[in-house]
Amino acid sequence: MNAAGFRRLAVATWVATFVLIVLGGIVRVSGSGLGCGPEGSGFHGWPFCNGDLVPGLDLNAVIEYAHRVAAGLVGLMILSLFLLAQSRRVEARGLRPLTAGLLVLVVAQAGLGGLTVEEGLDERLVAAHLGLAMLLLGGLLLLVRMSASARSTSADHRRSSKGVRWLAWATAVIVLATIVAGGYMAGTQNYGRPDYRLGDGAHHACGKEFPTCNGDFMPFGQSRLVDIHLTHRAFMYLAVLLTIALVVAAQRRRATAPLVARRARILGLLVVLQVLLGALNVWLDEYELLIVAHLALGTLVWAAALDTALASSLVRATVAEPTAAQPAVRPAAARAS
Repeated sequence: MNAAGFRRLAVATWVATFVLIVLGGIVRVSGSGLGCGPEGSGFHGWPFCNGDLVPGLDLNAVIEYAHRVAAGLVGLMILSLFLLAQSRRVEARGLRPLTAGLLVLVVAQAGLGGLTVEEGLDERLVAAHLGLAMLLLGGLLLLVRMSASARSTSADHRRSSKGVRWLAWATAVIVLATIVAGGYMAGTQNYGRPDYRLGDGAHHACGKEFPTCNGDFMPFGQSRLVDIHLTHRAFMYLAVLLTIALVVAAQRRRATAPLVARRARILGLLVVLQVLLGALNVWLDEYELLIVAHLALGTLVWAAALDTALASSLVRATVAEPTAAQPAVRPAAARAS
């Protein structure tokens, strides 16, 4: 496979991982997280499904098993990227350690998924599982950008100011924290557990109020579930403020760093849509489609935030087709002598 094929595989793996994350959300809201066996099932519930290699036709088991199959496919795609990066068919400066890291991440993610099932969908493990998925997606985005063809212009890669770079990376980190806090909140919902009741957990701990919460703005200390919900909101508010600051700063410097300015605008638009979608999730009853859409859009917000940070840090192409060595060009002064 040549360099162009490697880039296409990297993009396809990123897309497949995004789909896998969304599928994980479907597993969650459909109550299928324990579809292959209850808490404490051991190998009977993972990697097997109710003791079988292939599950029966129970809907929850099929949904959970589909998520596992998709995870296996993503793992094989990442393994392929790793093996290709080790070969000499692609000049892979910097890609070998990155693909090795991605391979470690996907193996760790599979193990964490099994532990999450074994521990009955503990909210801490649910949040960690989601956070690790975001890191995997982020690593794949870095791989895509590093392996991009050198078609961008030199104007696209003019250096951003140090302030913009710091702001971009701070925004990406807080967006990631917001998602992990949201995953922890989702983990309190008891989807798929025998004790599940509609409306339990932290989802509606503030009632149907946003931006207020139970008649106040940020009433931490009312209860554990309220605190979990408000932690997610607190990170969200900080992410919004940082995004606004980043968009403004990037637009002021768009003449010198147009790529960062463009990506910051995309991030700003996605953040606005995500806040509106999050508000709908509070104002309305629990609708599975809205919850999954919130996860999908939040994942895109994370990707956009990281992409903006990478653009500000001048991540350039490092993969190219092997070419014959070109003769060295003597300096003009040497030729004159």
